[in-house]
Amino acid sequence: MLKIQYVLFLGILLIFLSCKQDRKELKNINSEPTLVEKLKNVSDSIKVEDVVIKNIFKSQILAHQGDAFDSTMIIEKVYKPHLKLWNNCYAMIFGEDNAPKFNTEKGMINWNKTLYPENKTFFDSRARKLLELNLDSTIQHNLDQFHKFVPYKVKSTISILFTPITGILFGGCSNDQFSIELNYKEQDIEYTVTKGFPHELNHLAYEPLRENDPKKNTALRQTIDEGFACYFTWMFFERKISKFEAVENMTEKEWNWYLKNEKEIFNKLSLFFDNESGDNPLLRNDKYQLFPNAPKTLYYWLGFRIIQHYVNLHGENSWRDIYEMNVQEVLDKSDYENHIN
Repeated sequence: MLKIQYVLFLGILLIFLSCKQDRKELKNINSEPTLVEKLKNVSDSIKVEDVVIKNIFKSQILAHQGDAFDSTMIIEKVYKPHLKLWNNCYAMIFGEDNAPKFNTEKGMINWNKTLYPENKTFFDSRARKLLELNLDSTIQHNLDQFHKFVPYKVKSTISILFTPITGILFGGCSNDQFSIELNYKEQDIEYTVTKGFPHELNHLAYEPLRENDPKKNTALRQTIDEGFACYFTWMFFERKISKFEAVENMTEKEWNWYLKNEKEIFNKLSLFFDNESGDNPLLRNDKYQLFPNAPKTLYYWLGFRIIQHYVNLHGENSWRDIYEMNVQEVLDKSDYENHIN
């Protein structure tokens, strides 16, 4: 009798262990990779022709995943891959007091040691969103399309990263010192990675061609530059996105506000086209408040409208002419002023 009970007990135990193993294997099959596992599969960098995108944010998170903070990873994977950005751009724009945070190894280690733990929930959510967007393939696709679309050589290095002080969002000090900052909570990261990329890449193609433009330092140049980048984005997506989405991700209601006030906007702000101070109502509506109800940036929209009128007059592919034209010539040949008045 005892022998029979022993055999039954052994059989039940074996069945239990077998089921437990099956459940464990099923769980392993069905379980999603963790954020850390997914981040490890993200490329350190992506290169298409002479444009390099560095996924520095990846190492800023992974440096905190071991038993201790990995300061070596910060130096080797965050600091050294884009020294010009940290040493020149960030160290310069945030002043002498903040420079050591960016142009020394000790400074880089210090703020990276605390920044992620203090913002873990938000930074993790940002990283997950980038992974949902299939970051590597999205960037690869946009870069491939851009190089097919634009006949001008672009050479640039852009890092996607977290910073202790924000001030760039998406931009930089020169073509080899660009960054996308992920810290802004109000930032629509999907828009930045998809629609924002073509916009910024067009700046990189267009701005070097303006070196000999007599009005390269004027507010008109900035207006044409930003308007052209918005118009290019609309063309890049074959006009399948709306005009207002291409211009700072506006809503249709916001776009209609600009149309309603178009004549007043041009007549008041065109007075500042030749201003070279960078401090005028056209570029700084936030300061001068000539149009306190303007929902977005005035000169982005105004520049888009000038480009749009140029193309309406000269043919649907004439936007390509803009690369080679001085900004005053673009304005004159757009006939936008006559249209307004």
